[in-house]
Amino acid sequence: MTSTMLFAIAVVGGYLLGSIPFGVIATRLGGAGDIRSVGSGNIGATNVLRTGRKDLALITLLGDGGKGALAVLLAWVLTRDSAPEVRATVIALAAGAAFLGHLFPVWLRFKGGKGVATFMGTLLAAAWPVGVATGAAWLISALLFRISSLAALIAVALAPLAAILLGLPGPIVLLALFMALLVFVRHHENIRRLLKGEEPRIGGAKAAPPAPSSP
Repeated sequence: MTSTMLFAIAVVGGYLLGSIPFGVIATRLGGAGDIRSVGSGNIGATNVLRTGRKDLALITLLGDGGKGALAVLLAWVLTRDSAPEVRATVIALAAGAAFLGHLFPVWLRFKGGKGVATFMGTLLAAAWPVGVATGAAWLISALLFRISSLAALIAVALAPLAAILLGLPGPIVLLALFMALLVFVRHHENIRRLLKGEEPRIGGAKAAPPAPSSP
């Protein structure tokens, strides 16, 4: 199989895998309705948790992370006889395409999630030391600041640096940087609330809107 064919299969296959909307599927089959009409309308595990169904949130989390990991593993199998540089490129393409699929799924008119779980899943499969370091950074940040979105932003920002420090191949470094930038773009509303001090804390209620001024 030529490199061009491998690249094409990685992109198309990765995107279709990443487009599977586990949050929508889990909530519908679980009797919780359409997750897009709940809370923020996001299809990720955090919003699924707002339905009160921890089991559905866990299924969503594992599904969103797992589809990215599966895309990487399939790319690994396809490139078992390829040169190292080709293998790294195909893996990065499959992972990046799966990530884009989650953010912009064709089945949901390109309105997807924010990508944190898929980010973690792809990195754990593509470069497990970076994935573990990113997960640890999220956990430590969440414990320190008690703000999920801030913990996610800190963790993904550290991923490209970790990939560079570990001497990983260029395509994997670019993959980590590409996904990190897109996570920041998808979290623009969270960043705005963070700057205003209005982002809700883990386990707490959302900040109340300011009271109207007296006439």
